[in-house]
Amino acid sequence: MPHEDYVDLQGSERHPVPEARDVGPADPDEDVEVSIVLSRRAGRPTPSPTPISRQEFARQHGAREEDIHAVETFAAQNGLQVVRVDVAARTVVLAGSVADMQSAFDVPLRRFEHHGTSYRGRTGTVRLPASLSGIVTAVLGLDDRAQARAHSRIHREVDAGEKVGGLGATAAGAQPFWPTDLATLYDFPDRQGDGQCIGMIELGGGFRRSDLKAYFAELGLPAPEVHSHSVDHARNRPSTPQSADGEVMLDIEVAGAVAPNVKIIVYFAPNTDRGFLDAINAAIHDHTNQPSVVSISWGGPESSWASQALDAFDEAFQDAGALGVSIFCAAGDSGSTDGVGDGKQHTDFPASSPHVVGCGGTRLTISDQQASEVVWSTNGATGGGISDHFDPPDYQAVADVPSSANPPGTRRGRGVPDVAGDADPATGYIVRVDGRMFVIGGTSAVAPLWAGLTALLNQGQDAPVGFLNPALYAIAGSAPDAFHDVTQGSNGAYHAVTGWDPCTGWGSPNAGDLAAALD
Repeated sequence: MPHEDYVDLQGSERHPVPEARDVGPADPDEDVEVSIVLSRRAGRPTPSPTPISRQEFARQHGAREEDIHAVETFAAQNGLQVVRVDVAARTVVLAGSVADMQSAFDVPLRRFEHHGTSYRGRTGTVRLPASLSGIVTAVLGLDDRAQARAHSRIHREVDAGEKVGGLGATAAGAQPFWPTDLATLYDFPDRQGDGQCIGMIELGGGFRRSDLKAYFAELGLPAPEVHSHSVDHARNRPSTPQSADGEVMLDIEVAGAVAPNVKIIVYFAPNTDRGFLDAINAAIHDHTNQPSVVSISWGGPESSWASQALDAFDEAFQDAGALGVSIFCAAGDSGSTDGVGDGKQHTDFPASSPHVVGCGGTRLTISDQQASEVVWSTNGATGGGISDHFDPPDYQAVADVPSSANPPGTRRGRGVPDVAGDADPATGYIVRVDGRMFVIGGTSAVAPLWAGLTALLNQGQDAPVGFLNPALYAIAGSAPDAFHDVTQGSNGAYHAVTGWDPCTGWGSPNAGDLAAALD
């Protein structure tokens, strides 16, 4: 029976995955963990030239002790176990059976099947005691559907002994690149990333150290220091190149090639909204490794997320800015619709958060020793467009962001992406995955490319550059040569223009000028 003293949790409404089939109630004895996100102790944190320490951040902006106690009391009253409390991330993890969770949150949990996969899901809203209203902002984990997809695409396998890539390639047509080639073409600083740490969020797959050793030996570089970090019981689990291993290896090898002396921490988490957010918080609030850059190559259309999750992620990204952590997110590989078949245009999240750097894609070719770029629109297409959820941030006032292409054409929202880089699989990146070499593209490659560049920029700064977007938009106005403006091509509903556009943002980096503008 519904609890009379309960209220709906605003923004928690969920709908079944399109074409999913309801096959019956979830097993009442199934074990479930949920992450309860709490409101802040104080107002929202703001970026600063001098980042706040993680300890001080928890004290100023973490969860209130009385709010944590209220959730602990709620758990005890409903037979739920408190697994973990994270004050800085404002998260309390609770565990219990499906039966206990259904009763505690006044929501039926069902089992759904979708294209051969099964997930535990819910429809409608989560409900909570009125006493927790204003304290709890999100409840994640009741529904464990796959929330995101990797934004990478395998173009082809490289034949044994085949000579591919390199700036000296002379074959006609599109050619792939080693990441170090792109660092040269984009004029990355002559630094190695000493003393820097990059966090990578992975929602599946794994890496093999033997592959990393062989790959970087091929490049004549030392293999970077790479460690895995388990989030919500997920772990480094490599299997085959057709799995998410390709995404994981692409991320590590791209960032490690352009910044070989960085330390890379790979945060493995389940592919759910709960796992995704918990991984981001684990990276942002990692007291041990303290990454100053986080690369995210996974995402999904805004329309596939509950608004409580969109807002909880965005608040975590605000935390990152105050801590001096830069976040780079792939903008998607399915054009302006982001692969949604409803006839509308959709931006990909988390790239659409105003507090991350959204990374779009280009097609980069070299002819007569001259490099040129157009919008990536074959073998997939770069994501980009106008957010349906987030309003325009102040820093985009200089960008002349157009209205949404969706009817009635008057929506003004956060424009995506902010920057770009080579992403077309045909002009993609040569990487090693599970003992074999592949050419892989996608905006997934652009996020770690920019993350590696930012590690190099941080090496030359007294403090990490942190939340980059305000600086990037200011630089685009005062030092436009810091970007290679991409003015040709389309991702569907949106077209490249001079200056910022919803295909490639300001363009790809001219990193030498960008570094000078940031100094």
